[in-house]
Amino acid sequence: MAALGWLTPRRRSATARSVLAGEASAEAARKSTQDLADREPQFPVHGDEQAAAFFDLDNTVMQGAALFHFGRGLYKRKFFETRELLRFAWQQAWFRLAGVEDPEHMQEARDSALSIVQGHRVSELQSIGEEIYDEYMAERIWPGTRALAEAHLDAGQRVWLVTAAPVEIAQVIARRLGLTGALGTVAESIDGVYTGKLVGEPLHGPAKAEAVRALAAAEGLDLSRCAAYSDSHNDIPMLSLVGHPYAINPDAKLRKHAREKDWRLRDYRTGRKAAKVGIPAAAGVGAVAGGTAAAIAIHRRRR
Repeated sequence: MAALGWLTPRRRSATARSVLAGEASAEAARKSTQDLADREPQFPVHGDEQAAAFFDLDNTVMQGAALFHFGRGLYKRKFFETRELLRFAWQQAWFRLAGVEDPEHMQEARDSALSIVQGHRVSELQSIGEEIYDEYMAERIWPGTRALAEAHLDAGQRVWLVTAAPVEIAQVIARRLGLTGALGTVAESIDGVYTGKLVGEPLHGPAKAEAVRALAAAEGLDLSRCAAYSDSHNDIPMLSLVGHPYAINPDAKLRKHAREKDWRLRDYRTGRKAAKVGIPAAAGVGAVAGGTAAAIAIHRRRR
């Protein structure tokens, strides 16, 4: 305070109060940062073999719906005609605009999608999936979400995609991103040929949570030490299952729920685009290949 001696008593008092206020503010900021660090230990924890991360796919890892991009690739390869593409686009638009999962529309969408792959070989779809990833999907991976997944991998943890998209596509994406694997919906095949039927039901909503629970039990994971990431309120059951839930590019319902539960949020969209980026209920359409926890090991039924 000696440096303030040349000031008048009043100005010296005001300046001293300003200095005191500044120092107090800086100290409070430092204390707040330290308190936050104390509450939230470094995550993911390195070397924790009982921890893993589960990532939703559509609008969480990748912009848009995987099934939509897959459909574009199949149409390009003449798997179906223009009228089928238009019907498929209408179903996608319904989910996007309505924002609800009407059972009748979902069933129609699943049936039309399944009819497209019926009679084709599983190996054929797997090979095409690699090409479609390069054509339509690679450039749509969110860098921020990819960095989160890589942080878990760098910490020595396993990372799975959990999606209602066809398991063949999910596995391609997981492999290309260097992830551990993928849980996805499964289409029935006999002797390596799709029958046009589902194995169980779509891996969607509560089924995702059951799949994660079953995989955790099989892999010896402690869910309280695991993380899950999603953009959709439909995945609240899966997010609620783990000790570290993240809302990524969340829709309005998930954002509200995450704030109420004090979950962490990340938004990588430019200009805070609405949840209608992509198709929020595309998981329902994504059931071109059904699946539940029963399909957790990615087995296909064969007769």
